[in-house]
Amino acid sequence: MINASDLARHYSRFRVSERLLLTGHSHQAGPDAGFEAQQQAWLDAAEHLDHKWGLAEEQAERVRDGWRRLLGEPRAEIPLGQNTHELVCRFLSALPLDRRPRLVTTDGEFHTIRRQLDRLSEAGLDVRKVPSRPVETLVERMAADVNDRTAAVLVSSVLFETAEIVPGLGELAAACVSRGAELLVDAYHHLNVVPFQVEALGLQHAFVVGGGYKYCQLGEGNCFLRVPPDCQMRPVFTGWFAEFAALEETARDGAVAYGRGAARFAGATYDPSSHYRAASVFAFAQKQGLTADALRALSRAQTTMLADAVEALDIAPARVRVEPIAAERRAGFVALRAADAPKLARTLAARGVWCDARGERLRLGPAPYVTNEQLLRSVEILGDVLREA
Repeated sequence: MINASDLARHYSRFRVSERLLLTGHSHQAGPDAGFEAQQQAWLDAAEHLDHKWGLAEEQAERVRDGWRRLLGEPRAEIPLGQNTHELVCRFLSALPLDRRPRLVTTDGEFHTIRRQLDRLSEAGLDVRKVPSRPVETLVERMAADVNDRTAAVLVSSVLFETAEIVPGLGELAAACVSRGAELLVDAYHHLNVVPFQVEALGLQHAFVVGGGYKYCQLGEGNCFLRVPPDCQMRPVFTGWFAEFAALEETARDGAVAYGRGAARFAGATYDPSSHYRAASVFAFAQKQGLTADALRALSRAQTTMLADAVEALDIAPARVRVEPIAAERRAGFVALRAADAPKLARTLAARGVWCDARGERLRLGPAPYVTNEQLLRSVEILGDVLREA
């Protein structure tokens, strides 16, 4: 069992014991071990100069192993990136959009996918946005929009506005395979707060994208793309790291050469300190027993406590109400429908409660280092603010 009070001492630089941090869904605090590892990256660069890259690659491989554990796939092909946008763009650039100009997505995607697909729609691609709610029928409705002109389907496994877990992704994957379309699943709001197993979910043929700024506590610059086995795609947006394994091979007919598997989606020179930090945090999590199952159990207890405490405030539903989601279908935060949610978030911040808002929803995200007392105190302050308004 995870003890938040005991765990909090490992996050001294973020002062998690002194602040009411309900930002676990957005950016969790990093453990002190990450700070020490980032210092080591600087020291290695100073000592080894341009020979530091061998050491950096060792750290990168530890990061890939961390993602493999969370995906339940020990041999997964995983290119790394500084953010999910660069990885999604490499994926999009590898699609046969001249022959298959349709992209299917939802109206509930995070801005990384939402904005890029909106721009591609302006440029003439056939982008179909399926309403994300009701989530129970989302996969069925998306599958109905997949045809022989569909290049790819892009969908989140957890909706970022509400924390709803999207069921039936394996059925969507099967529909994509039957039509020759690719599937990309955004698992950013899923990993390390709800168990995610590629095979169990039926996603063996899918791409999966995610990152470590939220529930994994890795900080910035730590994102990944899970590539299906035997992938032969050739991204148009391609970094020179993608040809490392092919530098000594002779390109056929002068074609641009690519490495195998994950190397096809590799980028270029980057800041390796992010990988030092991430490798250290993954090791810290293992040492502390912060497994996906343990974190899920704690998160469910915390989100249930938050939801129950908000409902116990007995505030008029027109002013604030908990998004009606069954506990087993809620991921890592509690969404509240609130009048002028952005203003409410700003007022709470002024009172010392750190949270955020997306549209008409206030998002309250616990984390494993947040105690029950801190959760209840945060809701108490929320009640005071609502009654004073």
